Amino acid sequence: MPVAEAPRPGETAAPSVARDPQTLTSRIVFYLPGFDPREPETYWGLFRREARLTAARRGAAIAVGDPVRSADGIALAWTVRARGVSTRYVLLRWDDVVRARFPQSGWARLTGVPVLLWRLWRSGYMADLRRNGWRFFTVIYGVHAIYGALVLLSLGAAWGLATLAPAALQPWPLLAVPPLAYAILAGLMRASRGKPFYVAHLVDDTAFTHAYAAGAAPEIAPRLDAFAARIRAAEHEADEVVVVGHSSSSFLGIEVLDRVLAHAPGFGRGGTPVTFVSMGSVIPWLGLDPAAQGFRDVLLRFGRAAQIRWLDLRAPWDWLSIHQGHPLAACGLVPPDPGRPAVLGVMISDLITGADVRRRQWNLFQMHFQLLMASQSGSGFDYLDLVTGPEPVHALAARCRGHAPGTDGEAEL
Repeated sequence: MPVAEAPRPGETAAPSVARDPQTLTSRIVFYLPGFDPREPETYWGLFRREARLTAARRGAAIAVGDPVRSADGIALAWTVRARGVSTRYVLLRWDDVVRARFPQSGWARLTGVPVLLWRLWRSGYMADLRRNGWRFFTVIYGVHAIYGALVLLSLGAAWGLATLAPAALQPWPLLAVPPLAYAILAGLMRASRGKPFYVAHLVDDTAFTHAYAAGAAPEIAPRLDAFAARIRAAEHEADEVVVVGHSSSSFLGIEVLDRVLAHAPGFGRGGTPVTFVSMGSVIPWLGLDPAAQGFRDVLLRFGRAAQIRWLDLRAPWDWLSIHQGHPLAACGLVPPDPGRPAVLGVMISDLITGADVRRRQWNLFQMHFQLLMASQSGSGFDYLDLVTGPEPVHALAARCRGHAPGTDGEAEL
C-alpha cells in the first residue's frame, strides 16, 4: 500500500495493531549521517520512499510528515506515525562540514596523500587495520592505489604529448608537463568521483578521518557540542530516545554521547531509555590511528556507560564497514563489558533478493546504504520498522545482549 500522508491538525492516525506487548507511544530518533555532502532533504526523500515500500510489504500504514529545518540550520526533522507510535526523526547535519573538505583541491591531495600514507605505514597502523578489517582495508587502500595510478597515468600522458612537439622546440615543451599532467589528473578525478570506485570521495574521507584523529579538524567540535545539547534536551520528551550513527558517525555518535554524559552524568537513568545504534561501523578506522588517543579515551568511557544501551548492526557483505571483532578490543582497549555492544547480524538475504544482490554487489556505496533501505522481505530486518515500529529499540538491544561482538553467535532476525 502507498505510504499515508501525515494526519492534518485535528485528525488522528488510523488504528493499528501492535506486534509486541511491550509497546511505545512516542520515540525520538537522532540520525547522524556519514561523510556525505548531500543536502539533508535527500535523506528525507530516501526515508519517505523506503517507508512506502515497507508499508506495502508489511501491511502497515506509515505516515511521513514534511521535513522542517531548525532555526539554527543544524537539524532537519520530520514526524512519522505508524502502528500507534509517533516518531520524531531528527537528522543532525554536518554536510556543510563535509563540503568544506570534499572535494579537496587537486594540490591538497597530491601533497597530502603521500604524507598521510607514509605516517600510517610507518606507525604500523596499516597492518593493524588489515588485521581487524581486511575487506575495508582492501577497499580504502585499493582506492588510494587507483589514485596513485591516475597520477602516474596523468604524468605519462602529459609527457607523451610533450614529446609530440616538433624537435626544433625541444626541450621547451617538457616545461608544460607538470601543468598539463595536473589538468589531466583533474579530469580523471572528476570522471572517477562517482561509482563504481568513488576515488575522490574515499580519498578525501580518509584524509578527514585522520585529520580528525590528529585534532586537525577543529570545525567539527562545535557541531558535536550542538548535537549533544539537542540530544540532552530530548531525554524526557518521548518514551525512548534513539541515536543512530551511520558510517563515520559510528564514531562521531560516540563522541556526541560522551559530551552528553560529560554535562549530564545521569542521562539515560531518568526513566527514559536511551539507545545508541551503530550501523556500517568504522570505529577502528579512527581508533587504530596512533594520533587518536583522545577518541580512544572517549570510546573507553562510553564502553563503561551502561545507562546508554548500545546495539551494533552488522552486515558482513558491506565492504565499507568494519564488522569483525569487538570495536574496543580492535582499538587496543580492554572492553569493560565484553557484551557491550549487543550485536545484531543482518544478512543480505534479509534485505534484497538474489538478483538484486548480483546487480548491486559491486556498487560499494549502495551496499553501504542498504541497511537504511526497506527490506524486500516481509519478516527480515527492516530499518524503517526498527525506527518507527512498536517494539522499543532498547528492548531489541536487550534481546541481542547475549550475543557478544567477536563471537560466532550474532543475533539475527
